[in-house]
Amino acid sequence: MSDTQESGPGPLAGLRVLEFAGIGPGPHCAMLLADLGADVIRVQREGGTGWSNPVVDRGRRVVTLDIRSAAGRERCLSLADQADVLIEGFRPGVMERLGLGPEPLLQRNARLIYGRMTGWGQSGPLAGAAGHDINYIALTGALAAIRGAEGTAIPPLNLVGDFGGGSMFLAVGILAALFERERSGKGQVVDAAIVDGVSSLMSFFSGLLATGRLSMERAANPLAGAAPNYRCYRCADGREIAIGALEPKFWELLCERIDAPESLRRVGRDPAAWAEQGAELQALFANRSRDQWCALLEGTDACFAPVLELNEAPEHPHLKARGVYRNQEGGLQVAPAPRFSRTPGQARVSVELSASEIAWHPRVTTSR
Repeated sequence: MSDTQESGPGPLAGLRVLEFAGIGPGPHCAMLLADLGADVIRVQREGGTGWSNPVVDRGRRVVTLDIRSAAGRERCLSLADQADVLIEGFRPGVMERLGLGPEPLLQRNARLIYGRMTGWGQSGPLAGAAGHDINYIALTGALAAIRGAEGTAIPPLNLVGDFGGGSMFLAVGILAALFERERSGKGQVVDAAIVDGVSSLMSFFSGLLATGRLSMERAANPLAGAAPNYRCYRCADGREIAIGALEPKFWELLCERIDAPESLRRVGRDPAAWAEQGAELQALFANRSRDQWCALLEGTDACFAPVLELNEAPEHPHLKARGVYRNQEGGLQVAPAPRFSRTPGQARVSVELSASEIAWHPRVTTSR
């Protein structure tokens, strides 16, 4: 199968998604669905959210409405009557107060999948409290597991909470509800909470922790950057490389290619030796530039990669060969993912329309 994809309708062509503008995971989820062909109409308030993003906001038709007004609310109800999916990311109770909660909308449109994206969830003692990614991953144990050399927890951007535990789980929930609707003919509410999603992401670690096979202490956790065969090293030019040679055969190959001393070839599960071995390996990698190590190790089974800055990533030969980034509308955009052999997705430009112009596209029909 070729990695080259032609533009097409996408596997979700014909799916109608009504998105209420927000920030973070809700818009990202809507982008994923739009990339895969869904007809996404975004309802935004005057002035927008203040978080305009030319990549994440792509693929929609956008209408500005005052949803607190009777006219704006009626327009939203009309759009929801013909929608398959609704995405909203307000605090619990906000949509209900606007008259746009799941109960009245599902009464009007029994097939509607009502996707709710929050940090704390729709219920529980913290449901009504404000929060951000850092707070949600802190509560789940994920943030404590990500510590720097000085021991302080380090926020991993907002990848783990907003996008890993948030938008991706909302997308899975929406697609699962759509699949179930094919059998029942009924819609339902999808309560996607970041604390739920991140807890699921942490299940690999909680499962191993219970068996005693893994410690979450940074100094004893081989996946947290403490082990010499799973960490980053600075090179002679100040740039970094990433080593992930956990398995013995990969570590042996790495040692052979870098001509490591015998003391390093015996790396094992003893955390007491990791600091000294790591320092020795750091001294070795500091003798050459990042590009020199790339020339020696990249593409081998040494489990190696350069640590690229975000603006460097699009120029890497592997990402270029796969077309991970594409020029569109004068700027660089990440391509839709995942890839489909027959119905590939497409990154489309958003279009702003007036309230009188906005309407769903005709349904796409396919022959069986």
